[in-house]
Amino acid sequence: MLSLSSSVMWRRSLSTSAGACAAVKQKKWDAVVVGGGHNGLIAAAYLARAGLSVAVLERRHLVGGAAVTEELIPGFRELELKRHGLKLLKPMASSFTPSIDGRYLLLGQSDEQDYSEISKFSERDADAYFRYEALLQKFSKFVDFVLDSPTPETLHGSASTVDWLRYKLQRSKFWAQCLGHTLSLGQKGMVDLMELLLSPTSKVLDKWFQSDLLKATLAGDAIIGSMMNINTPGSGYVLLHHVMGETDGDRNIWSHVEGGMGAISLALSKAAKEAGVHIETDTEVLQVMVEDSGKANGVLLADGTEVHSSVVLSNATPYKTFVELVSRDFLPVDFLCAIKQIDYSSGTTKINVAVDKLPQFHCCKLNHAEVGPQHTATIHIGFESMEGIISACQDACNGLPSRRPVMEMTIPSSLDNTISPPGKHVISLFTQYTPYKPSNGSWDNPAYRESFAQRCFNLIDEYAPGFCSSVIGYDMLTPPDLEREIGLTGGNIFHGAMGLDSLFLMRPVKGWSNHKTPIKNLYLCGSGSHPGGGVMGAPGRNAARVVLQDFKKHYQ
Repeated sequence: MLSLSSSVMWRRSLSTSAGACAAVKQKKWDAVVVGGGHNGLIAAAYLARAGLSVAVLERRHLVGGAAVTEELIPGFRELELKRHGLKLLKPMASSFTPSIDGRYLLLGQSDEQDYSEISKFSERDADAYFRYEALLQKFSKFVDFVLDSPTPETLHGSASTVDWLRYKLQRSKFWAQCLGHTLSLGQKGMVDLMELLLSPTSKVLDKWFQSDLLKATLAGDAIIGSMMNINTPGSGYVLLHHVMGETDGDRNIWSHVEGGMGAISLALSKAAKEAGVHIETDTEVLQVMVEDSGKANGVLLADGTEVHSSVVLSNATPYKTFVELVSRDFLPVDFLCAIKQIDYSSGTTKINVAVDKLPQFHCCKLNHAEVGPQHTATIHIGFESMEGIISACQDACNGLPSRRPVMEMTIPSSLDNTISPPGKHVISLFTQYTPYKPSNGSWDNPAYRESFAQRCFNLIDEYAPGFCSSVIGYDMLTPPDLEREIGLTGGNIFHGAMGLDSLFLMRPVKGWSNHKTPIKNLYLCGSGSHPGGGVMGAPGRNAARVVLQDFKKHYQ
């Protein structure tokens, strides 16, 4: 979650000591990590645990970046984040979609409850839902394998016989395992998977279900963080994220974090420091230093300090890394062109709200202020029909913030009493769609910003009367705000679009999917590299593995 000001959100800050320059310039580091987001911290922790000297340099006053995802994949249990204070809180339900007509859909309490809830709209859909979930679970095993594996990228430049043989062995191993997963699905399963991957979200859901409310609820998984329309071919892939959440081994569970999302960053920074990582905040990197031979050898800070290292890992977006931090003289023209052509568009505006009472949804017919399952779930506001989602997206394509935004609303304080005073609550809104440059105004205009926030609050009021009057304060981050404050190019929380043309061997660009770059000793470790955003920490861990392999070859 992106933090708000303390006057509104009653939140703790996470920062480290300043006075960076003297400390970091005293030695040559094995590795310098540019950016203290979650992927950068994870990469640093893995490198330090392997014995490397590592410094993390963060421009902002706190680490954590835009820690917006709530998923922890199993591979990071070795970082022992629970021992460092991380506590995950399971919701009582996973999804709640209220309807203005007085009906609602509440999912995720139990299979029996799910069947009963969906049956209110369609018994046929209730029967189909579990087959749909089972099929996605089956596909997710194949997708998990691809996401968790290094890409079988081609070798660049000259390679020794040993390196070439190792490369051939690793690539053969990947494709052999890939074949094994393919055979386990069978021909029909693979055809069904390809249909899901290549089809529009709307087509996939229309095939399975009748109820517009159920289809719209499920479609929400395919649009968050993007400007993607549910009629876009390939958008069906993101439906798999619906079954990829995991908490303590339980699939399809997306948890809250006690203390807010900053608690993940705090636990990661503790794990990294325990491993020996040196973390500096308020330390802006101006440039990646590159020798005439084309090798990165450190970074230049904004105050003129040079920090030398054997390797550099960038947790910044590909655009920020190669257009702003590296001289174009060291980059192939076609590579730089491909980086500039990455789709960084984002339709997401994040609004964090402080309220003086818990929202009460009229469809639930509750007259008391106690927390119910609906409050702990992801609440879908405006997701009553597929047409509503399409209309909201079309407004943004026409240059206008959606007239009726679609919103994913969470109330972390419904489970966590450490982030707000008694009786008060913290609400997080992911609103869509908002263009980067609206045609009818500017996000720099306070009145324009206020009008959109009020539009969102008024919409919530239609489902939960009294919400507007309960607002104590709020903080809003539009796409330009996310770019300026967090460093997310275009405001894209995933460091680039997550379409099929931007994943796996094509992330960030074709030919450079293995975290390496045209500049020797410079690596990408952020969400702009494989496997992308939405699976917390995988790019950082995978990048660290690649760095360690290269480090052993060249420096040991």
